[in-house]
Amino acid sequence: MTLPSELYSLSQVRQLEAAAIAAGTPGYTLMSRAGAAAHAFLRRRWPAARRLVVVAGPGNNGGDGLVLARLALQDGQTATVMLLGDAASLRGEAAQACADLLGVGGVVQGFDAALLGSADVVIDALLGIGVRAPLRADWQAAIVAMNDCGRPVFALDVPSGLDPDSGRALPAVRAAATISFIALKQGLYLGDGPDHAGELHFDALDAALPAIQPALRRLTAHALAAALPPRPRQSHKSQFGRVVIVGGGTGMPGAARLAGEAALRVGAGLVTVASLPEHLEAVVGARPELMFAALRSAADVPAVLGGADVIVVGPGLGRSDWAREVLVSALAARQPQQRLVVDADALNLIAAGTGMQRCADWVLTPHPGEAARLLNTSTQQIQQDRLAALTALCRQRGGTIVLKGAATLVGHGAEVPLLCDRGNSGMAVPGMGDVLTGAIAGILAQSGRPFESAGAAVYAHALAGDRFASQGIRGVLALEVAQELRAVLAQLP
Repeated sequence: MTLPSELYSLSQVRQLEAAAIAAGTPGYTLMSRAGAAAHAFLRRRWPAARRLVVVAGPGNNGGDGLVLARLALQDGQTATVMLLGDAASLRGEAAQACADLLGVGGVVQGFDAALLGSADVVIDALLGIGVRAPLRADWQAAIVAMNDCGRPVFALDVPSGLDPDSGRALPAVRAAATISFIALKQGLYLGDGPDHAGELHFDALDAALPAIQPALRRLTAHALAAALPPRPRQSHKSQFGRVVIVGGGTGMPGAARLAGEAALRVGAGLVTVASLPEHLEAVVGARPELMFAALRSAADVPAVLGGADVIVVGPGLGRSDWAREVLVSALAARQPQQRLVVDADALNLIAAGTGMQRCADWVLTPHPGEAARLLNTSTQQIQQDRLAALTALCRQRGGTIVLKGAATLVGHGAEVPLLCDRGNSGMAVPGMGDVLTGAIAGILAQSGRPFESAGAAVYAHALAGDRFASQGIRGVLALEVAQELRAVLAQLP
């Protein structure tokens, strides 16, 4: 099925569920629908499964599992229900679900890890969105046992132990599939979420939900279509923007060359690489469509940038005296109408105090290490809560922020942040960030809108990586992904 693009925080999901109940849908009706939706998906996903083991917790997630167990028994399957807690202590809808299960001959027992291996499918209905850190010892033991049982695990709502906001595993169940209810939780897409959720399915439970602004939006093909409308038949290259890429310090012409190729591949009209004179042949020798400008010193920068619509600073720039002087000169020479994309060592130099520290309309493209330096924290802290890091970068540095990595995030001021759920681990290779930077610049040169252009480029870049990685994720080269961008954009009018 097509999943919604809107992602919500835990507090928003609770707000939506409360609103559905207030609008006239009883809580047990929602629980019954959740159990029925989960059972229907299980039958489609594992049609031969006859023996189920349900690991249930003491809350509503456990209640969902109890409903599923009842429906499975009524459907002729066997369902062993193991409850972590005392059935007599269940309250509200979960207690009703337990009573209904017992009413059709179901049995509820305590947790026994040895029984997990007898299942065709293990149902994780332990914690869902009710996870709390630190985990109780018995919950953690049950999660470890489910992960070690060698049977496929089907998680209800959220894999137990996965933080529904940050996607951090505390640890967490590693599910083969997850069905999420009411609204998609952002943690399923952040941090450890994708590795633990497995195949993701969604059911809104036919609930009457209010329209609230999501915490995140997943990028879709709409982002590309919005940023790159159809070209008129009577077009010329000057209509599609002039990009100047400033970079390529001593021995590093490749990064600027990759960025230049990507800018061309997404349709920029004219692209110039401005670098040390000795890099001329390395840049244009294999890509003569690129233009070249020699930067012997920072004094050459203003003239080179004069005709640019988009200025890129950073790919392969290095951190030498030449690099610092060129960066300062580029930031100073930039005119208000010129768009600015800052990447790689330019970010590291800015983090160290070189040049301006905040700008309302630039695009910064840090990977987690560069983000940590910009925020004066650790890479581990960035990765533990990437959305919080994005928010902090937007607040402290201004403009549009592209926080690269698995599930790249794009933020800008009060805009709903964007998340890319495409891409693959084969893209973790040198030069891939330079390709993304060039794609951002090339699309920005055509649209003039930084936030939308960054989102479109992130999505196109990820799709290009997925297309090429279909041949295998090891050995992917950044230049190959840059060249694949054209095939991605060929799907547009």
